[in-house]
Amino acid sequence: MDIHRLKVFTSVFKNKSFSKASEELHLTQPTISDHIRILEDELNCKLFDRLGRSIIPTREAELLCLHAAEIIEKADNLKDLIHSLKKEVTGELIIGASTIPGTYVLPRLMTDFKSHYPLIKYQVAISDSKEIVRKILEHELLFGIVGSKIYNEKLDYQFMMEDELIIVSSPSLIQRKDMTINELLKYPMVIREEGSGTRIEFEKILNRKGFSFDDFHIVGIFGSTDAVKQAVKAGMGFSVISRLAAADELRHKMLLEVQLKNMRMNRQFYFVVHNMRSLPPTYNLFLNHLKTKVSKF
Repeated sequence: MDIHRLKVFTSVFKNKSFSKASEELHLTQPTISDHIRILEDELNCKLFDRLGRSIIPTREAELLCLHAAEIIEKADNLKDLIHSLKKEVTGELIIGASTIPGTYVLPRLMTDFKSHYPLIKYQVAISDSKEIVRKILEHELLFGIVGSKIYNEKLDYQFMMEDELIIVSSPSLIQRKDMTINELLKYPMVIREEGSGTRIEFEKILNRKGFSFDDFHIVGIFGSTDAVKQAVKAGMGFSVISRLAAADELRHKMLLEVQLKNMRMNRQFYFVVHNMRSLPPTYNLFLNHLKTKVSKF
């Protein structure tokens, strides 16, 4: 069975579309259709039911997808092992990361790793924690770094590093450097979208203190940390963000940190993998590198 043909199949299965698979793999639609037809002939079964422009995977396709991912993974592992015999560490790392680790932690750590293994290529898919977890569960990603644990029995989480959430404001909106949550309620607030690890963790902290987002005057919801920072700097409202994300703005006094009295807001970043998937050697090498370096971050 041809590995390339299995990769075409998994792309069609994942995208539920021949045209989207064509765009993703840079192949023509007739070529995609030919690969699927040959695979159906080899297996003597139908893999997709075609309903107008839509396609629906058959039960045989569902079963094949589970095994195809494992076969492709083992084939890639074999390439890595062969290269390792030549004392060369090569391959591609595709890492899913939530906004804070993906933007403010990974680039520096990856640069250090690449200085040791220059032949490795990288791709970082940045999204919110909920979306990274979904992609791992659906086998679109092997490995992720998230800012909040989203429980699922198929996932394994490992502690990566600690972070601190802080309240930030434009100096034109809030002048005080410390206050209680009750005092903060009279000011407008901007927050990240649902699914953001920062939002999830802050909501947990609020709930433990007997508060919820319903108690706040939320005037804006944004899909990225940078957008939140821009809104805060413009005076739209205060927000809660990672200290890592606010470091430059705090240093240059573009944002004011507001200390919450008698309250610290620590949270963790985690490595997350599907517990039924095994990481290729290159991924394990990078994971071990991260574990040794994050303590010095």
